Amino acid sequence: MSVDDEVLAVARERLSAEADAVLALTAMIDGSFVKAASMILACRGKLFIGGSGTSGTVARRMAHILSVTGTPSVAFSPMDSLHGSSGAIMDVDLVFLISNGGASDEVIQTARISRQRGARVIALTRSHETPLARMADHSVVVAVDSRADLGGIVATGITIAQSAWGDALAEVLMRGRGYTWREFMSTHPAGAVGQLEDLPEDPAPLSIPIEAVGNGADR
Repeated sequence: MSVDDEVLAVARERLSAEADAVLALTAMIDGSFVKAASMILACRGKLFIGGSGTSGTVARRMAHILSVTGTPSVAFSPMDSLHGSSGAIMDVDLVFLISNGGASDEVIQTARISRQRGARVIALTRSHETPLARMADHSVVVAVDSRADLGGIVATGITIAQSAWGDALAEVLMRGRGYTWREFMSTHPAGAVGQLEDLPEDPAPLSIPIEAVGNGADR
């Protein structure tokens, strides 16, 4: 095997492991996904999305994709929230916190403060039994096989899976709101996308039960 072949074999194995992690989500998503979508549609305030480290990167991406597709979302830092920015969270808001291990102190404290301020909290974590999941009003599980993460330590595959989960949520919410491509273009006039004249057919609407959920663990 040549050096090039060895390099490509490693790269292909990494891509395969991460692709498998995303594919596995198709069997993993369940009623908790529908519940999360329902809570977001019921929200009359802003959707705050936060996480620390690589989860924070996922949160920023997710907030952008959701905003672009009709769900007003704000990315925020759990650590900054402990230094006063949690004052922006009101009782009409929904706080979506991402943490694979669900044990980061600043994320858990942010969940606690958010609930104290009357906001509902959704946790995206690897188990319904993590400290963050137990603190939240509702939890959703996204977990990956250890080989999906580089060395089983670096959050590579898990962040791709979390991002893909967020993309699925974006399409469901876009359809649930009946958000059109014309509305999409109204907030995206820049770049090559903003120059498009022939838009796709609007997504077929989805009927999603909308239920307001108050504080109190509800998985």
